[in-house]
Amino acid sequence: MTADADLVQASRATIRKGSKSFAAAAALFDAETRADAEMLYAWCRHCDDVIDGQALGHGMAAPGPDAAKARLEALYARTRSALAGEPTDDPDFAAFQRVAFRRHIPETYALQLIDGFAMDVSGRRYRAIEETLDYCWHVAGVVGVMMALVMGVSPDDLPTLRRAQDLGLAFQLTNIARDVVEDAANGRIYLPADWLAEAALPEGEIAAPEHRTALSAVTRRLLDTAEPYYASALAGLPALPWRSAWAIAAARGVYRQIGVIVRRRGPAAWDTRASASGAMKAWLALHGGWIVLTTRGAAEAGRPPLWSKI
Repeated sequence: MTADADLVQASRATIRKGSKSFAAAAALFDAETRADAEMLYAWCRHCDDVIDGQALGHGMAAPGPDAAKARLEALYARTRSALAGEPTDDPDFAAFQRVAFRRHIPETYALQLIDGFAMDVSGRRYRAIEETLDYCWHVAGVVGVMMALVMGVSPDDLPTLRRAQDLGLAFQLTNIARDVVEDAANGRIYLPADWLAEAALPEGEIAAPEHRTALSAVTRRLLDTAEPYYASALAGLPALPWRSAWAIAAARGVYRQIGVIVRRRGPAAWDTRASASGAMKAWLALHGGWIVLTTRGAAEAGRPPLWSKI
């Protein structure tokens, strides 16, 4: 097995353990795109886990402030080193190096992802929805843009890259709604402070069971905010190769379904972790294929005036 094949296999194992939803969607890519997407994902997952003290997104044991800052600086240094072409024996950074060179991923995008983790390390609070969206850009929107480059989108095709950004923003807004209680228990609050004040929901008591009705109302507002971004991403599918468009449509459907479940459960949304069933994922994958088939060749819809970084 070649070195590249070893990296692909290691990355594939990471994605299967770290995100079953993304693994299922990635299987719809052509072989080359799938390998690069999985290697990019493995690096993103590794960086996130380093900061949170997790293993593949589970078992958070956040390090102390000094250790967290040291880990953050190490991520910056190792990422810059990888992008400078320096050799590394870390499979996650080696995989990222391969895909970054092959797909011409700019250093600025990689470092902006780590900037998002720096927000977590600093304990940043978010007063307005625009500030929450800024966080979403750094930890997910920029990942959407890098994934678009992996799928062959030109770095100069800003309209399509903005659609990819929008899907990342929608994903992260949905993640925040799903994980809000767990995040708050770990000292992380991404909901806008002005929304919490309007709902008379004390910032320090978000995870308290007696505030679940108020919390449900605020997260519904967050999920409403995600909808125009999901719509924008849908309109960008015709610009992607057929199999990439199918994979993205499937992933979009699965993540949006998580928000549907959170909304439907209301105050009980956090009794158990919201996730789409295997049968639902299969149906959404088929539906995603239908969406792509019926939108191929369609003119790009006008993009609504949404918050954007690019």
